Amino acid sequence: MKKLLFLLVVLALAGSRLASAQTLTPLGVWTDAEKKATFEIYKCGDKLCGKIVGLTVPNDPATGKPKTDTPNPNPKLRNRPRLGLVFMEGFKYDDDDKWDDGKIYDPETGKTYSCYMKMKTVNTMEVKGYIGFSLIGQSRTWTRVK
Repeated sequence: MKKLLFLLVVLALAGSRLASAQTLTPLGVWTDAEKKATFEIYKCGDKLCGKIVGLTVPNDPATGKPKTDTPNPNPKLRNRPRLGLVFMEGFKYDDDDKWDDGKIYDPETGKTYSCYMKMKTVNTMEVKGYIGFSLIGQSRTWTRVK
């Protein structure tokens, strides 16, 4: 009887952990503290990706035309629009509400970094871009929009 009770407790705890992981998902639309843009995190195959779905200032003030990826190191990509730009790729679930092994592209500088996303609450997550080791890098807190 004690073994059965122990097994039921273990299963209940495991089930609540699975439910928690399913609740704390980065899928959805987010913004950062600066609120310059909104980003959608979505499934791309068996991994997660992110694209820009909204810009506070969508047009270049100098030209009045939609912003493009002008700082891109690849000249062939400099005319692609920022709106709709896939700037995050390759994230896979690691453990403990963390998606790792991804890449994040900064369209304001044209630089690409290694990156992870870690859910803090249902509506906040830490996004950290880094070069080499994740101990050194820059973290941002994103807030869920929907």
